[in-house]
Amino acid sequence: MKEFPAVANGEGMATPHIAVILPCYNEAGAIVQTVQDFRRALPHADIYVFDNNSTDGSRELAAGAGAIVRRVTQQGKGHVVRRMFADVDADIYIMADGDATYEAAAAPAMVAAMLEDNLDMVVGCRRDQVEAAYRRGHRFGNWALTSLLKQLFGRSFTDILSGYRVFSRRFVKSFPVLSAGFEIETEISVHALELAMPVSEVLTAYGARPEGSVSKLSTYRDGWRILRTIITLYRIERPILFFGIIAALLAALALGLAAPLILTYLQTGLVPRVPTAILVTGLMILATLSGMCGLILDTVVRGRREVRRLAYLAFRAPSDYGLKD
Repeated sequence: MKEFPAVANGEGMATPHIAVILPCYNEAGAIVQTVQDFRRALPHADIYVFDNNSTDGSRELAAGAGAIVRRVTQQGKGHVVRRMFADVDADIYIMADGDATYEAAAAPAMVAAMLEDNLDMVVGCRRDQVEAAYRRGHRFGNWALTSLLKQLFGRSFTDILSGYRVFSRRFVKSFPVLSAGFEIETEISVHALELAMPVSEVLTAYGARPEGSVSKLSTYRDGWRILRTIITLYRIERPILFFGIIAALLAALALGLAAPLILTYLQTGLVPRVPTAILVTGLMILATLSGMCGLILDTVVRGRREVRRLAYLAFRAPSDYGLKD
């Protein structure tokens, strides 16, 4: 396995400060094993457990296993990730779930891949070891959402819903977390795609939860929330296409309704169906307004994207961890 390279920082040789950040909600059956697995894989890393109102003693168990425990009172994984990215200071961040399903032993290789190629995110693509680890509904939903994201943004990841990711400092500190729940992974993926960040994927094992650990995912509810997030982000990031499609549909409907009126007028010089004519006029006005909204918002989005890019560039690259920002 590759070693993390040491770099000169003017005061000797430095190694990256790595933080393992684990969201946790009622994971008493798995959190100790998760902390211990990452401790074995990364002996010098700081391991944080951000507890999200657990009622089963997860906080105490995590602290007893040697983790640094923080509490997040706002319910939802998105809120937890927002706090983790804001509160933890490190050179490299490793995010996984606290349910012991992700392969902690793969973390050093993922970090080495990030440093070798100066990447901003490495995604741990899940390879399920048992059928129970990855339900068919979730497998199909992941494929459908991944395909949709590729259609909307031109490229995608193999596993956009993976919760196992390695981030650079400049990714974490320039990412404005807006999601509240499990759709956070989709938002993270879109952020990387929009800023054209250097990213990679590593195939990792994905196992079943330990006995006594229960999944909090809902296939249909969370799938709908993720789909809604993709559409919302598409409206925000690609407004000229989003509103252009609406304008085209309205214009097509208006022209379809207007065709008989135009033929009648050419034949008789009369417009007998005045309400239809008024409806056609209204639809064309709405189509024009929608198209103009897309053009205006596209200019706004371009300026906002430039600001985000500058914020991203304000932080050091992953391989420059021996330097200060």
